Amino acid sequence: MQIQINNSQITSFSEKLKSPLLKQTISVLQVNLGKRCNLACNHCHVEASPKRTEELSPQICQQIIELIARFPQIQIIDLTGGAPEMNYGFNLLVEAANKYQKQVIVRSNLTIFFEPGFEYLPEYFAKNKIRVVASLPCYLADNVDKMRGIGVFNNSIRALQLLNQLGYASDENLILDLVYNPQLPKSENFALTPEQNKLEADYKHFLNTNFGINFNHLFTITNIPIGRTKLYLERQKLHTPYLKFLEKNFNPQTTEHLMCRNELSIDYLGNIYDCDFNQMMDLPARTSDGKTLTVAKLLEIGNLDLVSEVQTANYCYGCTAGSGSSCGGALV
Repeated sequence: MQIQINNSQITSFSEKLKSPLLKQTISVLQVNLGKRCNLACNHCHVEASPKRTEELSPQICQQIIELIARFPQIQIIDLTGGAPEMNYGFNLLVEAANKYQKQVIVRSNLTIFFEPGFEYLPEYFAKNKIRVVASLPCYLADNVDKMRGIGVFNNSIRALQLLNQLGYASDENLILDLVYNPQLPKSENFALTPEQNKLEADYKHFLNTNFGINFNHLFTITNIPIGRTKLYLERQKLHTPYLKFLEKNFNPQTTEHLMCRNELSIDYLGNIYDCDFNQMMDLPARTSDGKTLTVAKLLEIGNLDLVSEVQTANYCYGCTAGSGSSCGGALV
């Protein structure tokens, strides 16, 4: 299935693939707990901010906990937002996942540690052996603050130092990963994300030398042209050129490793998508007979593997350009 973008210059993603993108056995649940966040980053595909109020309800939270309990095939519970820690159900889902021996990933902006009422989080993360995937789009303060807000870099450094003091990146059970996002382009001089291993080495050297910080892995993630990134590109009249650039750099070797193939993405209303990007673009996952799904429907049928084909759109070129891009960084 394909969303068409009305531009004859761009080959539709489904046509580029030549065959459907097939689902694999579901092993990951990525839950977007809501759009409330203490930041309003200019590249945010969720368009989260402190003014947003959408969040998980107790009913949907309980349904997700039942999914976690009933399906041993689930290996990873990946919690995102907004700032997932600010939205209802965060602690409940962490503790349910731990009870049933699932790995918990939290996609944290780090600065949440210093908001009133959330100072407990670093110790809570360590106690529950949460894998932290933290946004740090550059190791230079000026670039980070331009993208995410004044003071974000310094608070991120403080948060990383706190996590290190608790054993993150030294204890094998306390994994700390960082996420690099490129700056939004100002012209048609586009570039792919840098080579992940080399950039990781640069990050590690700079952060350790200057701040005594250690971490496990760096993930390079392409800016997908949706949400605020899309709005920015459209204002700069760069949206179509950027899509064309991504298409030009399409790498078919990435498709085998795309995150959408073995995960289900769940929104705060309990609707099911193939990935968080499709969720933000309201492109739901569908069964072979075209029906959409909810958490309640999965529980009723008793099967996580009801989707055979991933729904795609032209922004999928962002995940398949160059070395590829996913919530776990480069793909090849």
